[in-house]
Amino acid sequence: MPPQSAQPERAPVALTEADDQHAVLTFAGVLDAHALAGLEELLSDRRLRQAGTWVWDMSGLQRTDLACAYALLRAVTRAPETVSVTVRGARRAVRRTLRHAGLDTVVSIEE
Repeated sequence: MPPQSAQPERAPVALTEADDQHAVLTFAGVLDAHALAGLEELLSDRRLRQAGTWVWDMSGLQRTDLACAYALLRAVTRAPETVSVTVRGARRAVRRTLRHAGLDTVVSIEE
């Protein structure tokens, strides 16, 4: 049995900045089915909904699955039409999963 870590495991996504105009979600580690409920809860956060620009910093994200990519897609398509979303720093495999889910049609993915 592997040793237990003394520190709690970091959530794979956090709302790290938010005001009326701008919100930053920072992703790290693995975003998969185990994190889906927390991701969906975060995506419904009032502070995120009030911001007109969302930045998803995915530079620390190792991988994601389609279920989480679809949750991100739902959040964008349910957001007000004026919301602008930019994905920054995503690894090639993460970008591929986002594209498979269709996110590239509604967000700007920076290489």
